[in-house]
Amino acid sequence: MQKGNISVQTENIFPIIKKFLYSDQEIFLRELIANGVDATSKIKSLTSRGEHKGDLGNLTIEIKLDKEAKTLTISDKGLGMTEEEVGKYLNQIAISSAQEFVEKYKDEANIIGKFGLGFYSAFMVADKVEVNTKSWQEGGKAVLWTCEGSPDFTIKNSKKKDRGTDITLHISEDSTEFLEENRIEELLTKYCKFLPVEIKFGTKKETIEEGEGDKKKEKEIEVDNIINNPAPIWKKSPADLTDLNYKDFYQELYPHTFEQPLFWIHLNIDYPFDLTGILYFPKLNNAIEVQKNKIHLYCNQVYVTDEVKEIVPEFLTLMHGVIDSPDIPLNVSRSYLQSDRNVRKITGYITKKVADKLNDLFKNEREEFEKKWDDLGVFIKYGMLSDEKFNDKAMDFVLFKNVDGKFFTVKDYQEKVKDSQTDKHDKIVLLYTQNADEHHSLIESAKNRGYDVLLMNNPIDAHFMQHLEQKTGKVTFVRVDSDTVDNLVQKDEKKESVLSEKEQETVKAVFEAIAKEKQGSTVELKPLSPDDQPVQITRNEFMRRMVEMQALGGGGFGGGMGDMYNVVVNTNHPFIAKKLLGAAAGEKQEALGKHLLDLALLNHGMLKGAELTAFVQKSLSFLK
Repeated sequence: MQKGNISVQTENIFPIIKKFLYSDQEIFLRELIANGVDATSKIKSLTSRGEHKGDLGNLTIEIKLDKEAKTLTISDKGLGMTEEEVGKYLNQIAISSAQEFVEKYKDEANIIGKFGLGFYSAFMVADKVEVNTKSWQEGGKAVLWTCEGSPDFTIKNSKKKDRGTDITLHISEDSTEFLEENRIEELLTKYCKFLPVEIKFGTKKETIEEGEGDKKKEKEIEVDNIINNPAPIWKKSPADLTDLNYKDFYQELYPHTFEQPLFWIHLNIDYPFDLTGILYFPKLNNAIEVQKNKIHLYCNQVYVTDEVKEIVPEFLTLMHGVIDSPDIPLNVSRSYLQSDRNVRKITGYITKKVADKLNDLFKNEREEFEKKWDDLGVFIKYGMLSDEKFNDKAMDFVLFKNVDGKFFTVKDYQEKVKDSQTDKHDKIVLLYTQNADEHHSLIESAKNRGYDVLLMNNPIDAHFMQHLEQKTGKVTFVRVDSDTVDNLVQKDEKKESVLSEKEQETVKAVFEAIAKEKQGSTVELKPLSPDDQPVQITRNEFMRRMVEMQALGGGGFGGGMGDMYNVVVNTNHPFIAKKLLGAAAGEKQEALGKHLLDLALLNHGMLKGAELTAFVQKSLSFLK
């Protein structure tokens, strides 16, 4: 038996491993199984090249729990190691000092794997680790390496007969959760779900049918519990897959999701970097629901993380799916990803693939593209706001939808409305509503003047409109309630009021007395058409939009502005020019003015609570 001391330039690395990797404790299992997969892949490669002449046999990696002995064993049938290789790979940690290690990586969340620490992650959960291994090479003797969480180790001959390696962890008292079957199965499902080698963890019951016809009966049998799918579809050629394959895989990734994805992109590139994967467009239901754990990152089918924002542009975190690249190391740190050239190339590639896919759908399946716009629109607008390159491409396929349900590209829509909706500043005014029912009368008034009205009903639209105004420099968005219909598209037109200046002062005084009780309101007199409403409510486009943008996040003014609006009194309407001024000064004028204002507020859904109740009761009294 050989005894020795693990080659580290520190008195004891193991307490440091435990202390500084504690938050990543569970990934010890991933690391050890990944080593087994690597050893298995290499023996397959040696066999295919003819260097290994023997029978490969069953290459399944097996995980065994022994609660009584307090052990967890990971067994593979891969390369195995000679005694010399054990000394080389297990007895040296390439690290200059524990102190340097601590200082360099103390702020990183995940440092397993650096300086050969992958195998040593076992000591986060084990007091003692045994490695029983036999090399594939002829004449190699099986050896047992043992270490009890200190730099001291022993190596002796073992009785292992089969090629491969068994790593047995003697679980420590503070890590007994890893002796529970449910906990281990949870970790295997999380980290090893798509490993390229079958992973067995115990057995399970399955029901099969025997016999035919009337003699057919069900029988329960015990089978190996294989927890992974070694051949996920992202490793296959798109030409060999059907739509059903993609949909079934989506259910495999997200078993508790009932909605089908809209469509998907199969990533497959081997130069200048290696990348495969499938990204799905989920149904967003016209809302931004950023779920940052929906794209899973793999390295050679080994699960790495679901925190992919350093690899995938922020707007793509709305997507679901899998990205697999050996060019991204198992042990991802944020600082590494931000500086790595391959990662930046991957980010650009994914963005381009997504833009190309959307452009193809728009050009070749426009009708379907429009049907899915409520979901796609959120995604595309979010992408245009957050990624310059995507914005440039998306200008060709981002759509406007008007209140009549018709769709237009930005360019086509500008052409459609420019003759009737160009203002005195030579800007094309794009009229819009966020709620077609709420603004129905205003929309009809706009249509009667020959205008078209867009439906912009997503929370992101306030930011998106601002974005387009800045990017194009040619358009300005104006909501249909931001001004009276005659001034939505500003022209150098002047109208005269039928009222004298003194009469206008009287009217303004009446409405200011009523409006002073309503916080945030101002009164304005305008000589509109007699066919327009006697009293209208308008909201300043700039101020209101800033509040909406702030509500979603991303700038704007402070939150203290409240609901600011203008009370616009049409001095040319008969109710104002005749009825109001013809009524007795005082309570009668005030009562009529309040009723007209309440009607305007009601028309905008702004009359609520006690005021709405009083209005209804008053209206009923008119019928008596």
